[in-house]
Amino acid sequence: MASSSVSFRISRSAEDLAATIHAISQRLVLLEQRLGALELQLTNLDRPDPQEINRLENVDRLLHDCRALLELDAEPAAEHPPTSGDVPPLAEVSELAEEQAFTAELAEDERDHDLLAA
Repeated sequence: MASSSVSFRISRSAEDLAATIHAISQRLVLLEQRLGALELQLTNLDRPDPQEINRLENVDRLLHDCRALLELDAEPAAEHPPTSGDVPPLAEVSELAEEQAFTAELAEDERDHDLLAA
């Protein structure tokens, strides 16, 4: 009876060992898949998206234009204070609407990017 007890313990230990090795193998496969996905994301980060570069250039251009407008506005403001009856020229209203549309588009693109990243 002692030999059957030892045999049972050996076979039970072998089954436990096989189950453990199987679980570790599955975990290793998942980790390799995650590593592959991270490497792909890193590769995509190394190559900038041409559309993203174009958007950033547009933002840079808008910032430059805004700074130029602020500098122009600062000079006349020193000469005479604005009155409540001053109406902005049509070109400024059009630029403001264009800037607001671009800002909304940029926010939507960031939201889409965040959804894709999640």
